[in-house]
Amino acid sequence: MLQRFATVLSAAGLVVTVACSRSDSGITDAVKAKLGADVIVKESEINVDTGKNIVTLNGTVDIPAAKERAVIIARDTKGVTEVVDDIVVDPQVAATTGKAEQKSEAGDFSEKTYAGAEAVKDTVTDAAITSEVKTKFLAEPGVSGLQINVDTNDGVVTLNGSVKSKAEADKAIAIARQSSGVKRVVSKLQVS
Repeated sequence: MLQRFATVLSAAGLVVTVACSRSDSGITDAVKAKLGADVIVKESEINVDTGKNIVTLNGTVDIPAAKERAVIIARDTKGVTEVVDDIVVDPQVAATTGKAEQKSEAGDFSEKTYAGAEAVKDTVTDAAITSEVKTKFLAEPGVSGLQINVDTNDGVVTLNGSVKSKAEADKAIAIARQSSGVKRVVSKLQVS
């Protein structure tokens, strides 16, 4: 009797969990949690609204990889039927050094500060490179993005994992080479 009660209780809990994960508020919470946990996408930059299982993303991000990753995260969330992408890429929202120089008479920052901000904006972190490459793999039909591990160290991308053919390996290498900030690609891919 106790075992049967536990089974019924477990089944009821599962039904509630499934129902909540498919409700609009449950979907919104799930997408926000995934965005907040992602290395490249920052939850505070992107607003998530859900209506009739359609997720609308809006806000501003500093790199295209963050926009692409946010859309993929939303699409991969259970219960989502469609994603409306209203995210804007604006490189000027990138972090700065936090140091403000003396303002000129015109009220603009000095050339030294502007040059420093440009250097920060042009710097692409290893995490951003990894995320961009992985996102491109997941979006590419001819590449098994889930089977390829991407590691980046000082702009050098290392690809590990199994691919179905040499053509797939070549495609993955080409995609990695074309990504922002990549200095070199080391392939340790194995054709299975």
